[in-house]
Amino acid sequence: MEAPLAERIRPKSLKEYISQTHLVGENGSLTHQIAKGIIPSLILWGPPGTGKTTLAQIMANESQRPFYELSAINSGVKDIREVIEKAKQNGGLFTTKNPILFIDEIHRFSKSQQDSLLAAVEKGWVTLIGATTENPSFEVIPALLSRCQVYVLNAFTKADLEALLHRAIHTDTVLKNKKITLKETEALLRLSGGDGRKLLNIFELIINASEGETIEITNEKVMAMVQKNTVLYDKTGEQHYDIISAFIKSIRGSDPNGAIYWLARMIEGGEDVKFIARRMLIAASEDIGNANPTALIMANNTFQAVTTIGYPESRILLSQCAIYLATSAKSNTSYMAIGKAQQIVKQTGDLPVPLHLRNAPTKLMKELGYGDEYKYSHDYSNNFVAQEFLPTEISETKFFEPGDNARERELRQFLKNRWRDKYDY
Repeated sequence: MEAPLAERIRPKSLKEYISQTHLVGENGSLTHQIAKGIIPSLILWGPPGTGKTTLAQIMANESQRPFYELSAINSGVKDIREVIEKAKQNGGLFTTKNPILFIDEIHRFSKSQQDSLLAAVEKGWVTLIGATTENPSFEVIPALLSRCQVYVLNAFTKADLEALLHRAIHTDTVLKNKKITLKETEALLRLSGGDGRKLLNIFELIINASEGETIEITNEKVMAMVQKNTVLYDKTGEQHYDIISAFIKSIRGSDPNGAIYWLARMIEGGEDVKFIARRMLIAASEDIGNANPTALIMANNTFQAVTTIGYPESRILLSQCAIYLATSAKSNTSYMAIGKAQQIVKQTGDLPVPLHLRNAPTKLMKELGYGDEYKYSHDYSNNFVAQEFLPTEISETKFFEPGDNARERELRQFLKNRWRDKYDY
């Protein structure tokens, strides 16, 4: 049986590898390590179809190391131990070039499965390369994460995706015998959602469904053929991101009906329950914030609960939380405040901390004036006294602007009473 197009044109070296120049370009953070064969255990984090598996294989090839591959979808602790034993026998104990153990979708491993990797990584029996589409901070246990470097892969750009198509046309043993013209690529790129593998799968579908050796690719042709073959919900592709976007925007827009509909689409599509709950946790702070601080507690409790319970019962908890968030008062002032503060930090750099705010644990620091003239708020009426808490260069800069809702109107009055002589609230 013929391998899929994406597999047939998979790059074998860094010279053939498309995109991720920040990692493997001329000055990439991994380029020199790969050239020297000094590869640490690492996690490759990025969207689907951006070359994580390919990069792992290239690292093994170019560093001339044995390569073992497991998928977290269908592997257990027994499989991990068997591979580790093979790796140890294949030179892991007797050479500086440890075998590479690549685990695809490592975020799907349970805590016990991840625990089983610790000794092998710690003792250098294997160099672990994990691939994940989810934030490793949430999905990889701290003990394993502390032993790995995390490298982020970016979504493919339009130029990257078009380069993939041209490579397929000119290098694939099947396609190069056909006369293929890319008259229009917008539909192909849009349907791929930045996923290189999905792009090539769709492209191959179009080619195989076309008659004759001369094939012209147009947007109309792509849409007509693909609409007959697409699935309702793709957990790792464009639908995954489009539907979660519609879900969060429904919550932000205070429409519980829209939120519940998109939630149902995700549940019926088998979406990861933790992914849904985590996005609601973010929305509770980004879109509701101090207009209703209880929303964050509600979302966090939901996240903890569904992590323990799982489907099918979790659908009820998710529904309750989604309705609560959608019908809550809204505010993005915390989101806007930290964004403004980060922008100021980028513009002004590392401004010195005012002396009166510095800690003075040693005699020398006290002699240098650290902590002088600091006013301890609890020594004053209402536990407050006006003083400067910002570097001199940005004194009186206001980052937080309360929103127009009941809770934040109270906050505005609170701040106005205390800072009337400094900030315009």
